[in-house]
Amino acid sequence: MSIQRLYTAHAKATGGRDGRAVSSDNVIDLPLSTPKEMGGAGKANSTNPEQLFAAGYAACFDGALNLVARLEKTPITGSTVAADVAFGKDGENYGIAVDLTVNIPNMDQTQAEALVAKAHQVCPYSRATRGNIEVNLTTTTNA
Repeated sequence: MSIQRLYTAHAKATGGRDGRAVSSDNVIDLPLSTPKEMGGAGKANSTNPEQLFAAGYAACFDGALNLVARLEKTPITGSTVAADVAFGKDGENYGIAVDLTVNIPNMDQTQAEALVAKAHQVCPYSRATRGNIEVNLTTTTNA
């Protein structure tokens, strides 16, 4: 499959899980540390690949949700997406699983769930992970 590339992000990591991640424009320049739960130091003021993936997936999914809402002429305001990315054993290998909690305040639950399902079909992160990792969706409508 080949896509028409509109934008390409570039980042470089050195030192693996206990190194550094830097974007080509230096906006992202973060120390990395293996979490204590995974046997690492869990250094303060550092991040890890799972946190970075969670942030990217949450932002992308919220963007997809708002796009779907606009296309369906269903105005939403104040939506949030929280992503929990779990790291663990997958047989002899390691893998990740994602739990997305999507909140669309002041909307009918059934309508909100329909929008979330459609967003899950168009979100590039959802499309990239489909069939590869477990992704669980939870929809809430409280303010």
